[in-house]
Amino acid sequence: MSNTALVLFSGGQDSATCLAWALSRFEHVETVGFSYGQRHAIELECRSTLRSHMAEHSSTWEKRLGIDHTIDLASLGAVSETALTREAEIGFNENGLPNTFVPGRNLIFLTFAAALAYRRGAKHIITGVCETDYSGYPDCRDDTIKALQVALNLGMDKRFVLHTPLMWIDKAQTWELAQSIGGKPLVELINRESHSCYMGDRTHLHAWGYGCGTCPACQLRADGWQRFKERQA
Repeated sequence: MSNTALVLFSGGQDSATCLAWALSRFEHVETVGFSYGQRHAIELECRSTLRSHMAEHSSTWEKRLGIDHTIDLASLGAVSETALTREAEIGFNENGLPNTFVPGRNLIFLTFAAALAYRRGAKHIITGVCETDYSGYPDCRDDTIKALQVALNLGMDKRFVLHTPLMWIDKAQTWELAQSIGGKPLVELINRESHSCYMGDRTHLHAWGYGCGTCPACQLRADGWQRFKERQA
């Protein structure tokens, strides 16, 4: 159990980097994705390609990469009135939070992940949340994750460890982390095959990957890529 990990794997840049991080550390790594009625559900289609290419990255990773799980959480989308689960213009709510915030999403994801980890015998649960470049989502905060770890351990009588390798780094540093783990080939793989765009756009290819280029997720990714390349110069 101590060498088995479960990665929350959406198919985006952050979760792909987290998967590489886990594969470089743990003997057995499984992944889990969530279908919750997100308007950018195309991210789920990217997961298989990313996984297969990461397995090809090295013989060690191929041996370590276990099965993938997908959990249907359609009810989360049904009760969420947000720009990620409805055809609505992206903006801000009266409380100052982006209307892309899906209330309780990470809390629910991590609770289901822990329940799955309980059955699969995984001690380590890895998620790509962060406070540095985040969009103001309260369930991405370090305090939230630490509190949830305590609750999960008490409620399930287990010793899960919730890992957040991206918590204190920005998007440029996330690219740098991927490069430090798997070199240029891993960076190119994540750039080409991962998906971040809230609009689900896989038709427009930019230097930083596919996306509409205008939504907050694309802008954050583009800015991080630009700063990453400037540091490489």
